[in-house]
Amino acid sequence: MKFQGAILLASIQGISAFAPASFVPHATGKNQLTYRAAPSVSSSCTSLNQASIGDQCLLTPEGFGFTSSAERILKETHKGESSGFAAVNGNDSVIDVMQTITSGEDDVALVYDGTDLLGIFTESDYINFSTKRAKASNEAESAKFLVSPIKDFVTPASKLISIPADGTASQAIAAMQKADVRHVVVEEGSRIVGVISMQDVMKTIQKDERLSLDSLQKKFPGLQDPMSQMREEIKSQANSLARDPETAKKDLIRAGTAILSAVTVGGFLSGSPWLYDHADLAMIGIFVLGYLFIILEEVFEFDKAAVALLMSTGMWVTYADYFSKAHGVSTDTVVEQLGEQLSEVSEICFFLLAASTIVEVVDAHQGFKVVTNQITTKSKKTLFWTIGILTFFLSAILNNLTVTIVMVSLLKKLVPVESDRRLFGAMVVVAANAGGVWTPIGDVTTTMLWMSNQLSTVPTVTELFLPSVVCLIGSLAFLVNQVEEDGSLDNSNLPEPSPLATRGQVVFWSGIASLLAVPVFAEFTGLPPYIAMLTGLGAIWTLTDIIHMGEEEESDLKVPAALSKLDTAGILFFLGILMSIGVLDKSGLLKDLAIFLNENLPTQDIIATVIGLASALIDNVPLVAATQGMYDLTEFGTDDKLWQLIALCAGTGGSILVIGSASGVALMGLEKVDFLWYAKKVSIGAAVGYFAGIATYLAQNELLHGGLFNAVVPEAMAAVDVVAQSI
Repeated sequence: MKFQGAILLASIQGISAFAPASFVPHATGKNQLTYRAAPSVSSSCTSLNQASIGDQCLLTPEGFGFTSSAERILKETHKGESSGFAAVNGNDSVIDVMQTITSGEDDVALVYDGTDLLGIFTESDYINFSTKRAKASNEAESAKFLVSPIKDFVTPASKLISIPADGTASQAIAAMQKADVRHVVVEEGSRIVGVISMQDVMKTIQKDERLSLDSLQKKFPGLQDPMSQMREEIKSQANSLARDPETAKKDLIRAGTAILSAVTVGGFLSGSPWLYDHADLAMIGIFVLGYLFIILEEVFEFDKAAVALLMSTGMWVTYADYFSKAHGVSTDTVVEQLGEQLSEVSEICFFLLAASTIVEVVDAHQGFKVVTNQITTKSKKTLFWTIGILTFFLSAILNNLTVTIVMVSLLKKLVPVESDRRLFGAMVVVAANAGGVWTPIGDVTTTMLWMSNQLSTVPTVTELFLPSVVCLIGSLAFLVNQVEEDGSLDNSNLPEPSPLATRGQVVFWSGIASLLAVPVFAEFTGLPPYIAMLTGLGAIWTLTDIIHMGEEEESDLKVPAALSKLDTAGILFFLGILMSIGVLDKSGLLKDLAIFLNENLPTQDIIATVIGLASALIDNVPLVAATQGMYDLTEFGTDDKLWQLIALCAGTGGSILVIGSASGVALMGLEKVDFLWYAKKVSIGAAVGYFAGIATYLAQNELLHGGLFNAVVPEAMAAVDVVAQSI
């Protein structure tokens, strides 16, 4: 965002270099403004549809971008019959005028005395009014402001800037910049037809430039991309600043210290017999240290993806060369294990890559309007529950990682405030993990137990549904208290409900079908889910290429553009975390942990609960895999309470910490949620739902299969028989 802001600022500052004229008022009539052209700044560009960037002159489509007419800007940025202003009487009160503005589609008012234009009332004038009112010496004087006429607070007509209806965007910007104002009046002949703001102008320009830049480069391949040129200039400037002697000295000291420390520690450990004898402790130490750096990312300013990659490679080197007693050289067995782990992790990364791309393509075609058109609430708490319940049921039929990606992408449109969106995103993680538990295809751990015959379909659905619902409601009821109704949804980026184009509907339903087909494809083919997801991506890619065939200006809607928007750092972070967990599994350390729990905890219920808590820190897949190895299916048969409780705990326990589930890790990448924020805001609420779900399951199991069931049901049946006989 900082870079885009710099480009926008540079664009605005550079307008005067090619604006042919700016306009200033020189007389005021009853309902008109006359204007005169100020001398234009010299430029190498000779026509209105040319813009100079550096020493180049770029051709842009006439009537678009900086050459857009003021009349077109009005049509592009104001809906219905709105002309960008409300016409009010000078004797109207400020409060009444503000109500007129805020309840409509206009953001300014033109103030008249009969047919004479007195001036304009903008947000700056309202701030001036509010400041004066706040300085009132007593309540009586403050109350007078509420009924003060609007004419006392307007920017007078003599200071207004106007341009003709066929004047260009570049003229409007130059005029506003010269006069240091944010609005210009648009005239057609002697009649005022509208008011446009700097935001209106830049919104139209950015929309046009986005659509036309690619086609311009293809039409004129010799021209340098102005955005690329600006990036190069920014890099060049940064490099020039870095050549400062003090900066260079600081850089050398920092880099030298880091390299020397790494070489010293690495050399000492590699040559020390301690590492051969305590490689397990070294691996645990690297894991703990790495997680601390990830948790305290904001403090150390190290990107968590870099830390995760170093953590995983450090643990694998220690395991390969020291833990396996290979005396500094990796064995073929370890290399084979490394390949197996990379294969498993790559499946998840490719799944994430394909699912994210499909979501981006659907979003580019505004496909989510199918959903957002149905969401009309302006209450954040109502929206909180709506999104939570929707996520819960979607994750029962889709992989919870996919649902998290879809819902977080949707929240970017629904919730404009970043802090609110983080809380909503955390709620999505909790809801997705809870919803994935009660069906065999919803969560990877439930799927693992189902495919290994520890669970079957019908008992899983019937006996885990209620505990999952209680987990969801318990967590959301706790978290919703942090949601404040402040009206921020009124500023949502979500467009007004409107019909979706046919191509948008085709892409949306095709994308949803691709996601829904993943479990079906995997079930019928026996192939891993990532193959199904890649198949779906290939189908969507081909479909969009067909839809946009021959439409060069629509390249932003195709898959390559979506791929360029993906968070590569987030995927690498995911890779590092799962590779780190994998080496703990391959080394047997996780198995040792499971055995330790079995030997030191009294009941399987407590063991399952602790495993769920452990899954908040350690990925639940190897934990469940280790548990499957601990208990034999002959001793604990299909649908035994132990397997159902492990599925519930491992699935929902991962919500307690943001790093405890694939959904949480995805949220960290998509919304830049850090560990400490999640722990402070969400962990307690997630734990409340976690324990509520366990309590519900134990009570339900006791009722259905325990002594209470055996005692109550025969008595109830006997009572029914007595009633039947009496009838």
